[in-house]
Formats: sequence, C-alpha cells, structure tokens
Amino acid sequence: MKKRIVDRYDHTDDGFVIIDVAARRVEDLYEDFDKTAPYHKKDLDEDLAYYLTECAREIGQVDFVIRFMFERFPSEEFMLRVRTSVNKFFIYQRELELGAMNKMLRTAVTLLVIGIVILGLSLWVNHLFTVDGTPSFLNTVFAEGLTIVAWVSVWEALATFLLNWPQHLFHIRLFRKIAEAPIQFQRSTELFSEGA
Repeated sequence: MKKRIVDRYDHTDDGFVIIDVAARRVEDLYEDFDKTAPYHKKDLDEDLAYYLTECAREIGQVDFVIRFMFERFPSEEFMLRVRTSVNKFFIYQRELELGAMNKMLRTAVTLLVIGIVILGLSLWVNHLFTVDGTPSFLNTVFAEGLTIVAWVSVWEALATFLLNWPQHLFHIRLFRKIAEAPIQFQRSTELFSEGA
C-alpha cells in the first residue's frame, strides 16, 4: 500500500520523493498577518504547513525533498530565506510538540503520584477500620471509595502516557524530518537550484 502512495509522487534521480509546492510568488508562502516581519521570522501559510505535514506523513519513512515552483525564479537571497523559514518554522513546531509532550508527562506523573498516595491512604484506612473490629457501612464505603479514586487516578496516568506518548514522538520526528529536508527551486519544468 505504501509503495503505491509513494508512486504518486515524482522522484529525483537519486530516489528521493519530491513534494511539489507551486506558488506565483515567494510572498504567497507566508501568512498575511505578519507582513512587516522579516521572512525568516514569518509563519508559513497555514495551508502550506498542513500540506507539507500531510505529505510527509503520507510518504512515511521515505526520504524526500521539497520542490518550490514559481512563475519567476527567485533570487539567491529569496531562496535562502525560504530554506531558512521552512527550517525555522518546523523546528518551532517541533519545539511546541516537545513542550506539549513534557506537559503531558508532568500530568501523567502527577496523576500517578496522587493515585499512589490515595491508594496508600485507602490501605491505611482499611487497616485502621479492621483493627477496631467490624467496620461500619459508612467506613467501608469511604475506604472502598478511596481505593476506587486511587485506581482511577493511576489508570488515567497510564492512559494519558500510553495514548499520547507515541503520538507526540511521531510529530516530533515528522517536524524534524521536514525541517531538515533538502529544498529545491524550479521555474516551469527546468530545475534551477538544489538544496544541500
């Protein structure tokens, strides 16, 4: 199945998949709200960022290059700006994802510690009530309630970690791969310049 997906893309002579991006002007690659910012600090257009991310996700582990095609071939300065801005934008996305993963880990650890503390408390309460003889109905309900709360907290910690950890790792690797991808520029069907 993956081979059929990769076959939909053009390939370079050395076997890299090509993710093509067509635009009329270099300025079309960026968001409009930060017009006064220098290009290396501008956010990429939301649709462009989504497109690059989805293409990279679709082709999986295969190496790729990003090829920008313009009506007029950009100057060396603009080519450098595009390379820099793509790299910085996806490094920034990776850092955001790392921050989200760290927040998730803190939440999972906090829930786990709370669960363990409450579980210890429930064991102590159970022991306390059984030492005094037969526990009352309310004491039993309280002790069992603490045990349930403890296990819910532990389960939530494990579920948060097990469900979110792989997803964060996947996005971190994906953004890094896009940030490090070689970038080419083309006008019409003639290739003019290659990224390193």
